[in-house]
Amino acid sequence: MMSNGTDYDCDVLVVGGGPAGSTAAALLAGKGHRVILLEKDHHPRFHIGESLLPCNLPLLERLGVLEEVERIGMLKYGAEFVSPYHGKAVTFDFARAWDKTKPYAFQVRRSEFDHILIRNAAAKGAIVIEGCKVTDVDIRGTEGSIATARQDDGTVRSLRTRFLVDASGRDTLLASRFGIKRRNAKHNSAAIFGHFTGAKRLPGKAEGNITVFWFDHGWFWFIPLADGTTSVGAVCWPYYFKTRKTDQTRFFLDTVALCPALAERLEGAELTGPVTGTGNFSYQADRMSGPGYVMLGDAFAFIDPVFSTGVYLAMTSAFEGAEAVDACLREPARQEQVLKRFEQTVRQGIGTFSWYIYRVTTPALRNLFMGPRNVFRVEEALLSLLAGDVFRPSPIKARLKIFKAIYYMNALLDFKRNYMAWRKRRQNVRTPLGDAV
Repeated sequence: MMSNGTDYDCDVLVVGGGPAGSTAAALLAGKGHRVILLEKDHHPRFHIGESLLPCNLPLLERLGVLEEVERIGMLKYGAEFVSPYHGKAVTFDFARAWDKTKPYAFQVRRSEFDHILIRNAAAKGAIVIEGCKVTDVDIRGTEGSIATARQDDGTVRSLRTRFLVDASGRDTLLASRFGIKRRNAKHNSAAIFGHFTGAKRLPGKAEGNITVFWFDHGWFWFIPLADGTTSVGAVCWPYYFKTRKTDQTRFFLDTVALCPALAERLEGAELTGPVTGTGNFSYQADRMSGPGYVMLGDAFAFIDPVFSTGVYLAMTSAFEGAEAVDACLREPARQEQVLKRFEQTVRQGIGTFSWYIYRVTTPALRNLFMGPRNVFRVEEALLSLLAGDVFRPSPIKARLKIFKAIYYMNALLDFKRNYMAWRKRRQNVRTPLGDAV
């Protein structure tokens, strides 16, 4: 039952106006709840993570913003993987996935994309307050929560809410406050990135495809945007960033030079702005919900973005989270059961992606990606995974198990090389990153 009293400033307070927070706010306001969204920045604002997945599109359609995103997006029909160890490139087209109904996605400038989503939340009835950073939270379980926030002008305000949605992104408001944020012991990496004009894109229909370049210290992304800009970034192990002796821009350009295939695509291209770095790339909180609160998207976990999962996982967790919060507010007695199911659903999706991400730099997985075969329809299942189809019941799950079995057989057949790669990776993820990025 929704509250009509005056004891609470709102039914739901959403902290953060990125894809997770704006999506949750729009959905919950649409269900009749009084929603306030607090965002520390002012939109439009820069953010990395420009590549969407085909499974994002039904979510955007349900939010009513798909046409707006189409207008700003660059069509992306697939993903190209380039391996210097095999001397070739392989393209995975979404049209060949198990589910043929989602043959494309979009590349987007996040400043424009996130602005569309937060305006949609306001249009659906949420009160959106930008330039307002939450500095403290008092979680009181069934009695709700009290959040303290500071506005740009220095004004401090206190808001009492029945339910708190933490969509604070990499600020990890609740996970940091509770002391439950853990660096991912299986995958520790950092990124350095910039935007270019004049980069060489793939020809024809493939112009908007994302390209992933493997190289000795990790991998690069190459994301073409609709305005002619190309986003390029390197995701590397911490030990590599520890070797930096120059300024960040020079280090980035020197890193690009270590990947000849990418360097050729950027020959004659120009940086359009500063090079940016971010560390502590992969982490996860011990839990993502509790009495009176949920954590969505990056506020709970962030995994290596090699499969462009960031926005998709944020929005999916928001859809699942909005359903859970709505049920908790209407039927408080079911809260524990509802939140348990919500957490299991989101963790399962993250776990499915993570298995592949943790192995993406291993010789065995690279070999399978560079020589795809559709035995038992495993290639179609893998393409569905790359499209984001990991949450609903689907026959691809059985095929992905077969893929894993093939992976382990390949790893055993080339045991020495894979074992040495595993040992090297294990050492790499243990290296503290410090202030290298």
